[in-house]
This record gives sequence, C-alpha cells and structure tokens, in this order.
Amino acid sequence: MSYNWEQSDWPKFTFKEGKSGKILLDFLMKSGQISGVLTGLSEGNQTELLLEMMVVEAIKTSEIEGEFLSRPDVMSSIKKNLGIHEEQPLLVKDQRAKGIAKLMIKVRKDFAEELTAEALFEWHELLMEGNRYVRAGQWRADTAPMQVVSGAIGKETVHFEAPPSARVPLEMAAFISWFNETALGKAEAINNPLIRSAITHLYFESIHPFEDGNGRIGRALAEKALHQGLGHATLISLSSAIEAKKYEYYAALKSGQSSNEISDWLDYFANTVFQAQFSAEQLINFTLQKVKFFDRYKKVLNERQIKVINRMLVEGPVGFEGGMTAKKYIAITKASKATATRDLQALTELGVFSSQGGGRSVSYELEL
Repeated sequence: MSYNWEQSDWPKFTFKEGKSGKILLDFLMKSGQISGVLTGLSEGNQTELLLEMMVVEAIKTSEIEGEFLSRPDVMSSIKKNLGIHEEQPLLVKDQRAKGIAKLMIKVRKDFAEELTAEALFEWHELLMEGNRYVRAGQWRADTAPMQVVSGAIGKETVHFEAPPSARVPLEMAAFISWFNETALGKAEAINNPLIRSAITHLYFESIHPFEDGNGRIGRALAEKALHQGLGHATLISLSSAIEAKKYEYYAALKSGQSSNEISDWLDYFANTVFQAQFSAEQLINFTLQKVKFFDRYKKVLNERQIKVINRMLVEGPVGFEGGMTAKKYIAITKASKATATRDLQALTELGVFSSQGGGRSVSYELEL
C-alpha cells in the first residue's frame, strides 16, 4: 500500500463536504452562543474558564502521546506565564509542564498571525523544553525512516511512514504556503473552518517534520486554523475529544493517510470538533453552576468545607473520582476524625453533599 505523499496527486486533497458542511451551521451558532455567554461573565470567571480549557488541552494532548503531566504543575505554569498571582505558588519541576503551558498560551495569543517556519521551530522548542535527546527547533534530518509504529520490539506494526527527511524542507515550505493562502480573505481561502482545520492536521501529520512532538504540534495547528476561521480564539479543547476515543483517531488518521481523497477524514474530524465544542459548553455551564453555588452557600460554610469543595471542583464536570470520604477530608484539611465527620454531616444536611453507600464505605458527591 502506498501512502498519500507517495501518490501522484499529493498534496491536492479532494473531498465532499459531507458532515463538515452539515455541522458547520451548528458549529458557528454554538460558537456565537459560547462567545455571548463568556461576554456576560465576570473577568474572574472568564479567566477561570480560559485557564481550565488550556490546562485540559495541555494534559490531554500529552496523554494522547503517552505522557502524563501533573495538573497542578500545568495549572501553575500557565498562571505564571499569564501573570496571574498565586498566594502559594507551586515550584514546578517538570519541564514538560512548563513547555506545554507556554505553547498553549502562544497558540491562543498569536492565532491571527501568519504561519512561518520560525514560529513552528519556536513551538517545537517550547514543547521539547527539558528534553536533551531531541534536536529541538529544526526539521528532522535523520536518514532512518520516520515511522509511526505500535507493538513490542521485534513485533512492531508500521501504521505510517513519513516522507524522507531530505524532502521535509520543501514539503514544509509548501505546507506553510498552503496554510497561509487558505486563510480567510486570501485568494485560495477555505471558508469552512472545519475543513481547513481537518486538512491542516492531516497534511502536517503526513509530513511529520520533527523528530518528536508532531502530534501535539499538529493538534495545535488545527486549533489555530479554527481560531482563524472564527476570527477569535474559541474556547475549545480538541485533544479532549480526541483522547476520549483515541483509537478512532488513529484509525481515521491511518485511513486518511492512505489516499488524497479525504471525505471520510473530514467527516471524522468535523464530528470530533463538534464534540469538543459540546464539552466546552459543558465546562461553561459548570462554571456558572459554581458561581450560583457559592453565592448560595458561602456564608454558611466554614474554611475547611470551602477548601474541600474547591478541591472537588478542580476536577471539573467529570467530578471528583470516588467521591469525598472522611479519610480524604482529613487528608485535605488536616482536621480530626470527629471534626471531619461533623463537617460532612453538616454538608449533607445543607444539601451540598449527597451520600452514597453506607458504613465505612460511605462517600459523598457534590450537588451543584
């Protein structure tokens, strides 16, 4: 089987709009609704939402590649780079968290700027911060084949092989030119942001220009294309939707890289973007619920209870895994067992917590 870049029509992608055309109107409407809701929020709540979305995107885009970052490290790094004051700043030791935090901010801040090789090199340097084994900020130059593989050593399955390193500079020059010339207002503009974003990701991943980090940078580019298509940095975590069904992503990408007729890839990608947008809407609703919650209860909760509730809320709409227990309450607040029991009982009577199970296995869920 030949790969897309080996075929005579590369990189002239052909497609039928399919789902991307049908979803576009709903996508644009929901983008407008989300922007409207955000405008109505306080500056503090807007910042909280932005932070949460960037943290989620940083963690999930890394998880797709098998890297698991500390949420507190990523959060603290993003806050530091945004100039947000923390009462007890965390000493971040994980260089990966520092690098991905800077990249997330840069992608949003500079979304409207034209793409350049220098910008991609800077992104790669940020992503590889602390990695001494990868030549950062330059195209790959190794003569060995760049392959996407899975399986144990000696029993690997090759899913894709990228163009030889010698071809990368010319391939990337063509990609960068295509990206800039298909932006809104340009002669070759692709007016459907879902289609442009989908092609951006597939095109970049097919070249695989760096030694490492191609998936993360490719997803950042897809979000840059979405931001440009909407004319503003939208609140979305594409990687969350991809990571939730990671095997579907790899299967769709593999299929898309086998031909330059990419209708199926566009259908997959458009649906994934729409799911990511739905998750963003859930996060906004969750934030609004938090605001109402504290307006209602802040005068009747003690400092220990507020600390525990804030810790539970950090997990976002997915909730606090396993619920709150007396043991966890003691660990978070350093309270005695008797105090923890009284606090939990009071929260249950207020309707803030609902109890699950009984006896020693009792746990509590937050009722927003």
